[in-house]
Amino acid sequence: MSKLAEKIPDHLWHMQTALKEAQKAYKNDEVPIGAVLVGPNGDVLSAQYNQKEHHHNPTGHAEILCIQEAAAKLGNWRLSDCTLYVTLEPCPMCLSAIQQARLKSLVFGAYDGKGGSISLGYNLHNDQRLNHQFEVLGGIAHFECSQILSQFFREKRKFYQKTT
Repeated sequence: MSKLAEKIPDHLWHMQTALKEAQKAYKNDEVPIGAVLVGPNGDVLSAQYNQKEHHHNPTGHAEILCIQEAAAKLGNWRLSDCTLYVTLEPCPMCLSAIQQARLKSLVFGAYDGKGGSISLGYNLHNDQRLNHQFEVLGGIAHFECSQILSQFFREKRKFYQKTT
C-alpha cells in the first residue's frame, strides 16, 4: 500500500471541501468541479471551482486556479510538499500543470473516461523522462463526485431539449 493510500480519512475530509467548491460551481452554472490544495501540515492553501464560463477563459479549471492561488500565497511556484484534491480526474492540461508545480500528490474523486488524463493513458505523473513524478490516488468519494456532475449535465440536457 502506498503512503498516499494510508491516509483515506484525511482524503475523504479534504474531498468534502472540494465538493463544497463544486457546489459553488454548480450554483454559478459552471461545470461542477472543485479543487483544494493542501500544504504539508494539512492546512488548506487554496480552494477553487471551475470558472471557465465566468472568466471566458479555457484555462479556468479548478485545478489551475488552485495552483495559481497557492503559488501566489506562498510566493513560490514550487508546491513540492502539497497535495491537490479534485472532484474529477484532471484533464491533460491540468495534469501538466500539476507536474509543473512539482506537487507531491494528486487525489481525485470521479474517473473521467472521456477527458481524464490517466484514463486516457497520459501518465505524466510517473513518466521517468520528465524531471518530476508524483503519486496519484483516484476514486475517493467517487459516487458523490460523479453524482453532482451527472445531475448538472442531466439538467443541461433537459434545458437544451426544451429550447430546440
